[in-house]
Amino acid sequence: MSAMLQPQIILLKEGTDTSQGRAQLVSNINACMVVADVVRTTLGPRGMDKLIHDDKGNTTISNDGATIMKLLDIVHPAAKILVDIAKSQDSEVGDGTTTVVLLAGEFLKEAKPFIEDGVHPQNLIRSYRAASYLAIEKIKELAVSIEGKSLEEKRSLLAKCAATTLSSKLIGGEKEFFATMVVDAVLAIGNDDRLNMIGIKKVPGGNMRDSFLVNGVAFKKTFSYAGFEQQPKKFVNPKILLLNIELELKSEKENAEIRLSDPLQYQSIVDAEWNIIYDKLDKCVKSGAKIVLSRLAIGDLATQYFADRDIFCAGRVTEEDLHRVSAATGGTVQTSVNNVIDEVLGSCELFEERQVGNERFNIFSGCPSGQTATIVLRGGADQFIEEAERSLHDAIMIVRRAMKNSTVVAGGGAIDMEISRYLRQHARTIAGKSQLFINSYAKALEVIPRQLCDNAGFDATDVLNKLRQKHALHSGEGALYGVDINTGGIADSFANFVWEPAVVKINAINAATEAACLILSVDETVKNPKSESAQGEAAASAMGRGRGGAAFRGGHGRGMRRR
Repeated sequence: MSAMLQPQIILLKEGTDTSQGRAQLVSNINACMVVADVVRTTLGPRGMDKLIHDDKGNTTISNDGATIMKLLDIVHPAAKILVDIAKSQDSEVGDGTTTVVLLAGEFLKEAKPFIEDGVHPQNLIRSYRAASYLAIEKIKELAVSIEGKSLEEKRSLLAKCAATTLSSKLIGGEKEFFATMVVDAVLAIGNDDRLNMIGIKKVPGGNMRDSFLVNGVAFKKTFSYAGFEQQPKKFVNPKILLLNIELELKSEKENAEIRLSDPLQYQSIVDAEWNIIYDKLDKCVKSGAKIVLSRLAIGDLATQYFADRDIFCAGRVTEEDLHRVSAATGGTVQTSVNNVIDEVLGSCELFEERQVGNERFNIFSGCPSGQTATIVLRGGADQFIEEAERSLHDAIMIVRRAMKNSTVVAGGGAIDMEISRYLRQHARTIAGKSQLFINSYAKALEVIPRQLCDNAGFDATDVLNKLRQKHALHSGEGALYGVDINTGGIADSFANFVWEPAVVKINAINAATEAACLILSVDETVKNPKSESAQGEAAASAMGRGRGGAAFRGGHGRGMRRR
């Protein structure tokens, strides 16, 4: 009797939504599978593109997994984890973003029947982690090193990695052209880790083949004043002065008050202002620099002054471009024109202004430190150039990773099939339920070659059977066989130069397994209600200030304060 009279314990705020148990876990898995289905069709050289239209009217055409995931405004809390792993894969290695989302979705899909049958999630998590460790060890074992090769060999190997990445992008038709460009750009910056040392400038018009690489810095002509056209536009071995000051006639900035006893003194104050600017310009000229660049404005007086003395100047240069000029030419950005010595001036072999499409570009080439490069992209539509820039970013990241980690594996689903075979074989040696879980992990890895076939319009079942048979050969000769996108059969991916850095695969499997385990370990979702006042305000504004609003505010509805 006493048990019945006990008051109900209210722990959470009224309106809090809680859902827990197996149904909640299955719901989270379903949400992640839906997200994976969105990017599924973008995988591989024959992948389709997505057109995303946002509320501001901007249109983006892309098949880059990370870009699509960022632009999709996903609100489901569990599905957001897949967005995070796509972003981390993009920032860590640059490519494999679609792969990582697909793998995570597939791991969860394989786990779903076990969860529905009442298997405890922790058993699955333990087996998945063990399988991921085995898979990564196997990748390291199968990886081929490109270390110790000559520069020419290394260059061609890196170009093959870049071409593999670009083959699945919108600019895949010109992958050889862009692959060599990307490799040259990455080799130009050497061991510098800063990605912004490779500039990508977009100029609409022309076709993709009109794109070119500048071994140095190129940026668009900045806003210029009268007198600019009289300046020389080409120099050989010029000295370059980089500034972060305004070279403009400035009236007194502060609300200054000057009392004059004699009207003639006014002229001396005006003259002082002119003398200050002329003194600055004179010091710039005396430094011996033939090119003056500033992050702030260079006014009409200064432009004409420099033009009369055969000096080129450009004001309002973006900070990023100024830093790249500084890194390339060896100059130092100055915040004052006093005591400008030779050591702070930069230099380059050739400076010229060149017309590219409708734009004019200032190009510095033959720079002494040479740790920068600029790719000037051409193309028909703005969206196309934007996507080309994203594709080149992925290729640049891949080439940098391949240079640092210098091990590659066969692409085209070959490495996935080999790991899948290895895990199935390993599972047979395990007693107990774990065998089933590792088998399901192995099956999930086959999603990559299967999806490559589906996206290319081939019979996935037929191709996968051929691959399984080839990879099962005891001699091990089939370990490098993957999907041949051109014929719809299978081929030696390594011999066909379909390579990707081992770090891409390792990172993808690691991130996908972690994400899957994280989602499997969640058994309850608690959604807090909005605060009462926010609810009240929203409702009041929705009802308006008419009679309806008064009646609503007068009523003591649930969650409303009494007035």
